[in-house]
Amino acid sequence: MTRRRFVNALACGLLGAGVVVALIPLVAVLGYVVARGKDAFSIDFLYHSMKGVGPLDRAGGAYHAILGTLEQVAIAAVLAVPLGLAVAVYIVEYGGTRLARTVRFFVDVMTGIPSIVAGLFIFAFWVLGLGQGFSGFAAGLALAVLMLPVVIRSAEEMLRLVPDDLREASYALGIPRWRTTLSVVLPTASSGIVTGVMLAIARVTGETAPLLLTAFGFDAIRRSPFDGPQSGLPLYVFSQAGSSFEPAIERAWAGALTLIGLVLILTVVARLVAARTRVQQS
Repeated sequence: MTRRRFVNALACGLLGAGVVVALIPLVAVLGYVVARGKDAFSIDFLYHSMKGVGPLDRAGGAYHAILGTLEQVAIAAVLAVPLGLAVAVYIVEYGGTRLARTVRFFVDVMTGIPSIVAGLFIFAFWVLGLGQGFSGFAAGLALAVLMLPVVIRSAEEMLRLVPDDLREASYALGIPRWRTTLSVVLPTASSGIVTGVMLAIARVTGETAPLLLTAFGFDAIRRSPFDGPQSGLPLYVFSQAGSSFEPAIERAWAGALTLIGLVLILTVVARLVAARTRVQQS
């Protein structure tokens, strides 16, 4: 074996070993959650709330928490996605100014903000400052603060991958910049943008700390996110895991399994949407 082949085989072996090492904790976590949560996980668990259920009762479920999570994440997406895309377009298409560089700096800073800080900000501003109280909408605001920099950064990177030749060809036809951005740049980068948005949504779906300070939690079904405290899947897992009774612990593992399943569904949807967009563009 030549030296070149030996180095190539060694590099491939190291890369394969790195992949295996990286997958071990992921597979271990998934396997352990499935093993602990499968006993309490059922259709009844998905369609019943915790209203009137005691800590020793084996009844009850996470329907109210699933509903709260979906509403809170939807509110965050409605607020953060359009604003994030607008900021990313400004940075890439109209960048080069001092304002654009300042915006990019603050986006980088926001990316590293701990989730508890975002929750504390909404708690001080919305819950206490404006006197709006705990609600699912307040939780959506906190999640939007966390989602916004992720959407901006992912959309910015996708927009930068669009070849300048496409923009210049559009300008040569007399099409203004704003219409070039809407008709050429954004459709070209749409598959990557959709993937980044869905991954941002999946990321904030599991956040617990902001919900403790904004949604506060509620055992019954609260369909309106503007009408008082509301539960969410991360809060549900946190509250049930804090109990010393075995039925509550089992519900916590089933809630964790539900949360992982929800994030997995969002990730698969993102991949399918991105793949379908690429096929349509080709």
